[in-house]
Amino acid sequence: MATLVNDSILKNDAAGPVPVSGGLGTDSYYNHSFFQKIAANVAKDMIDEAISKKLDVKSLLSSSKTIRLADLGCAVGPNTFDAMQNIIDLIKLKCQTHLPTSPMPEFQVFFNDQPANDFNTLFKSIPPKREYFAAGVPGSFYERLFPDSSLHVVYSSYALHWLSKVPEGLEDKNSPAWNKGRIHHASAAEEVRRAYAVQWANDLSNFLNARAREIVPGGIIVIVTHSIPDGMEYSELANGMMYNCMASILLDIAKRGLISEEQVDAFNLPTYAAPPGEFVSVVENNEYFNIVTMGESNPSPWLTDDVHVDMNEFVNHIRAAMEGMFNKHFAREIVNEMFERLEVKLSEISVEMESAYKDKIQAFYVLQRNDSG
Repeated sequence: MATLVNDSILKNDAAGPVPVSGGLGTDSYYNHSFFQKIAANVAKDMIDEAISKKLDVKSLLSSSKTIRLADLGCAVGPNTFDAMQNIIDLIKLKCQTHLPTSPMPEFQVFFNDQPANDFNTLFKSIPPKREYFAAGVPGSFYERLFPDSSLHVVYSSYALHWLSKVPEGLEDKNSPAWNKGRIHHASAAEEVRRAYAVQWANDLSNFLNARAREIVPGGIIVIVTHSIPDGMEYSELANGMMYNCMASILLDIAKRGLISEEQVDAFNLPTYAAPPGEFVSVVENNEYFNIVTMGESNPSPWLTDDVHVDMNEFVNHIRAAMEGMFNKHFAREIVNEMFERLEVKLSEISVEMESAYKDKIQAFYVLQRNDSG
């Protein structure tokens, strides 16, 4: 076992999010994403109702015979396919009800994620019998992706909590936001949390500005994302506890000389769960969209006194979604040890973890493009 820091263990800084684990193997995101699906389905009925009430298919089809949808942050499937088909079914039902004598429109679905996303797996697993034309669109959804007024419905589930980059100041020893010994703002100084909040607000503003150009007036954006009640400390939530455990494990590895504390200090996860008040503020300042409906929920209502979290499966889900970011900064053997020890550590605090799955830590928003701009 090494006793000195190995410089080869340090890799490029994780400046922004890295795509989920690709492929169809046992460790892939494709096979470890049903927690996300269950969470998103909690808000399904309320989202469906909002789309059914507010999406004016007669108006939309007056200028186009094709309805275009986009899933921004689609990953590798399979959840994206179910979400897109559900929205198409809703639109078809509206067409049958309000335009019974008109031909059914055609549908086109754009699947978007970062260029390094495993689009090969996505399209290998796409339903062979589908009711839409499909296309992949690589690129950051914080920038323009589509032509002006080309989209009718945009969907994004468990993607907008990822920041475009690590907030400013977290890795600067001279900054009040220096996040020494931590990998997230959970349990950190207020200056650190504020840096995350500022970066998230800037990113969401860029997201909305880009979509304002791309979505037709009357078009809809559906967002399902991590959240936190206004005024609650993130360290009180299960994910906050988990991030603190990750940092503790990495610091322990540093004490053994396999990495340095400076390497841990230089690693920060670019993820932020915004409270509803912050989300509403950004939308209102943007002025291009109206909030049709919004709500908060518990993403894990299935947890009861008799049903508990399988920590092995939980860590597998986390690893499938986040391993790439750790691999970008630390050597694989360090990442492997971190996740192996994380399962043990979380199992030791499983009672606290489960009690931290509180109500109102998932939010959903349905926005409608107004006629301004």
